[in-house]
Amino acid sequence: MPKKLFVLLSIVFISITSINAQTVFGKYAGEFMAIGIGGRPLGMGGAFVAVANDVTAGYYNPAGLANLNYPQISLMHSEQFGNLVNYDYAAVGIPFGTDMSFGLSVMRLGVDGIPDTRNALIDGQTGELINDINNIFARLDYSRITEFSNQDWAFYLTFAKRLSDKFYWGANIKIIRRDIAEFGATGIGFDLGAYYTPFENFHLGVNVQDITTTLVAWDTGRNELISPTLKLGSAYVITGFLGGYIMPVLDFDIRFENRQFASNFNLGPVSFDLHAGLEVNIENLVFIRGGYNDVKQFTVGAGVKLPKLNIDYSFARFSESEIDRLPDSHRISLILTLEEPKFLRSGVN
Repeated sequence: MPKKLFVLLSIVFISITSINAQTVFGKYAGEFMAIGIGGRPLGMGGAFVAVANDVTAGYYNPAGLANLNYPQISLMHSEQFGNLVNYDYAAVGIPFGTDMSFGLSVMRLGVDGIPDTRNALIDGQTGELINDINNIFARLDYSRITEFSNQDWAFYLTFAKRLSDKFYWGANIKIIRRDIAEFGATGIGFDLGAYYTPFENFHLGVNVQDITTTLVAWDTGRNELISPTLKLGSAYVITGFLGGYIMPVLDFDIRFENRQFASNFNLGPVSFDLHAGLEVNIENLVFIRGGYNDVKQFTVGAGVKLPKLNIDYSFARFSESEIDRLPDSHRISLILTLEEPKFLRSGVN
């Protein structure tokens, strides 16, 4: 790796260790939780707030977890930007009684094997450790370079309840853990969601993430606040197509972080990001999907439904330019449904 990168990492760490105690609104403090999970939702551009009817609802809209009639388990692994960033997700959802569901979702975003050069800059004449990169005798002692990891974890504990056949509500308790080398941060937040079917085949969803503003406290003394995000969604199922359906979906993410240059459009400090997608179901066996997400990517995906197992795939490209284009994003996820009479929700025939 070029020497300049080692020096840059050293500067970053010197900056981190010199941060004074303060509490700030971190504009992108919770961004790792906004990447999205599941091959099915991501194939539709992440437009899933009003669709969330499986175990992934714990992430997209906690109210949707009340749709479960059987226990479900989901797994996903993704390598982004080549194999630089590892992104993993696992979840379990369990129906309880006649009208409630509980779930647990875990996400990890990690960059491993980052060179640590803080103790590797030496005076080339004396061999002593120095911190001044402008020293004309400064050089790197590669034998002193070690490695560290940057890890972001999120744990979602979900509760959902059916108030009627048309209206469900749900909530998440989120526990956040962030680690970079020996520095760490912990936070806790809350989401509140609702799922409403005003008439047959038309669904509306809302999810207010970090509804009370989430505090992430670093052991350096710095505290970051994650502002609430309002996610609104709609979906309409058009039946009778090739033995299945066509379902257009549309979501909006509304944030209050003054993202003027990193959003689809904004009104002052309020920003709006669009997710749009389409799912085609053929004989309830094969699924074809497409969409457009909040980072201006067109996405495509496909899925197959086997007995007790759903396999879903999504693809996204960052840029059409071959010169500066980042590696394509491929994601495969699995959902296992314990679809046996002994696991069926009480009161369901």
